[in-house]
Amino acid sequence: MKLVFSEAVADPTRYVYPYAVWAFPESSETPADLFAAGFLPSAPDLSRFYLGRQLRVPLAEWRASSENRRVLRRAGDLRCELVPRERFEVTPERRAAWLAFADARFGCGVMPPARLDRLLSGRVISHVLVFRPDSGDGPECGVALMYLEAPRMAYYYYAFYDLTKMGRNLGMAMMTRAVAWAQESGLAHLHLGTCYSEKSLYKTQFEPMEFFNGHRWSRNQEELRHLLRTQPETHRLESVEYQAFLEGGLSSSAAASQFRVELSASSGPRCH
Repeated sequence: MKLVFSEAVADPTRYVYPYAVWAFPESSETPADLFAAGFLPSAPDLSRFYLGRQLRVPLAEWRASSENRRVLRRAGDLRCELVPRERFEVTPERRAAWLAFADARFGCGVMPPARLDRLLSGRVISHVLVFRPDSGDGPECGVALMYLEAPRMAYYYYAFYDLTKMGRNLGMAMMTRAVAWAQESGLAHLHLGTCYSEKSLYKTQFEPMEFFNGHRWSRNQEELRHLLRTQPETHRLESVEYQAFLEGGLSSSAAASQFRVELSASSGPRCH
């Protein structure tokens, strides 16, 4: 992959000069390669990715906890069906319901119609996971827009559901059922998006859970909570408190980085 570093807000008084890390896949790579390196899509056509603190479930090791089973029981034991995007009809009624859901959950204008349409027409949505009550052939109670690259991974991107039916409990039940479905389907990982606030900790109700901390995938939940509850004075790796989470210290964390960068004057940074 090729890397581009996009300048973010700098604070010269503290010698902080941050850059957002973008990745562009090469012809020999698939999106799963970039997900595995800690990147998430930032363009619907999967032409550009960004590095972030994302979460994933290693499915070969996941076992449903008592809490996972309780969530599913409260939702009536959902069943789900995977539908390729080209075979799923986005009716005007569905589109309107999804936009109303987005306004209610994410905030008015966060998901405008044009953005939803770009997502639905891009490669980033390859499949739709449709949820129904397990009791029969009733109407769908929710859907999840997904990117699937079997058998390596799936990305549980946006979920839409009826807020009048169990509200947040239904959303959590859908995610839990999706984890079970992904494991049953033989996938290696299910990616669940980013975690930058304590409101996102609901995604960590699966064991084991991994998050990308900038140089490796970590399963240390105390490390994740530390990241959520503290703000470093300068760079995170300069924080003595955070260094306590690095096995072997800074030099070991650098050696454990998943990729190295070679600089080329002609083509820019390239990742290996």
